[in-house]
Amino acid sequence: MLFTPGPTAVPPEVREAMAEPQPNSAVPPEFAERYDRLCENLQQVYDTDHDVIVPGGEGILGLEAAIASLVAPGDRVLCIANGLYGEGFADFVDSYDGEAELVSADYDAGYDLDAVEAALADAEEADEPFKLATLVHCETPTGALNDLSPVLDLLDGYDVLSVVDAVSSLGGTPVPTDRIDVCLGASQKCFSAPPGLTTAAVSDRAWAAMEQREPTSLYTNFLPWRDTSDGFPYTHLDANVAALDVAVQRVLDEGIEAVQDRHERAAEQCRQRGREIGLSLYPDQSRASPTVTAFHMPGEAQDVRQRVEDDHDIVLATSLGDLADDILRVGHMGYNADVEKVDRVMDAIADVIA
Repeated sequence: MLFTPGPTAVPPEVREAMAEPQPNSAVPPEFAERYDRLCENLQQVYDTDHDVIVPGGEGILGLEAAIASLVAPGDRVLCIANGLYGEGFADFVDSYDGEAELVSADYDAGYDLDAVEAALADAEEADEPFKLATLVHCETPTGALNDLSPVLDLLDGYDVLSVVDAVSSLGGTPVPTDRIDVCLGASQKCFSAPPGLTTAAVSDRAWAAMEQREPTSLYTNFLPWRDTSDGFPYTHLDANVAALDVAVQRVLDEGIEAVQDRHERAAEQCRQRGREIGLSLYPDQSRASPTVTAFHMPGEAQDVRQRVEDDHDIVLATSLGDLADDILRVGHMGYNADVEKVDRVMDAIADVIA
């Protein structure tokens, strides 16, 4: 039983769609019609009028491609972080010869708004403005859901483009996409499709900024995806598109609000059961994501994870980096946002701890 915070378990009908004979993505119109339908349906999930594109490549492609498409050598980028993925944006900026300024907060804290505002003000005073800022909605390694609105307010005040990693929140909880210039998602999290596709909602002003950037790559460039009426930039992952098409339709058939409510119920059940057996959250309840729960088990997380798998055939995840042996993660997202499944997982954890 796969219960990691992505890749998630894949529903039978999604697997079946992937196994069907697929139309050739280079031969319109059948594949193009499916792709266009998928993008339109994703607009409903994103709840936006922004263009939505679905390039071929796992979710990290979207993070890198957003930077590669927008950042020219010497461009200044404000990387706002309270976790590994937020910090990782700075590495992408560096690799494309941009100038990253990292404003970090503790992993168990929210964004440092005073530091963000100070960085924006200092840049304006020095006449060295930031071209864009990067943020993460859900920091998956710690299960933290960040409140984006206060930061987006600051960025709007300084006319700075925003790039948001919403990979592990999109589809499971509301994302303020209309306020974001590039909002990134992926197939393998709350949609419960196999890994292999990036999704991106792109604003008009982000497209305009990309058009000013001299392209240095085809694969990590969003611009060729803006208009696919004459064909795709490269051979698309036809079976993955078929799978995501069905997965997104499942969300719409259930209803987006109903799906989000289901995630909230699964998360609350997971945390209530955790409290009953003496587990503490990382971070606290006020900042915990409805898509993943992180239990703080200093020095024990790896052992508990392994014993849950060995004794109960349930696969969980620990955190990453310095917290790898301190945090046990339960990925109640997508197909696994289910109270009965959560109970089975928590029964197993309780048994191992006992």
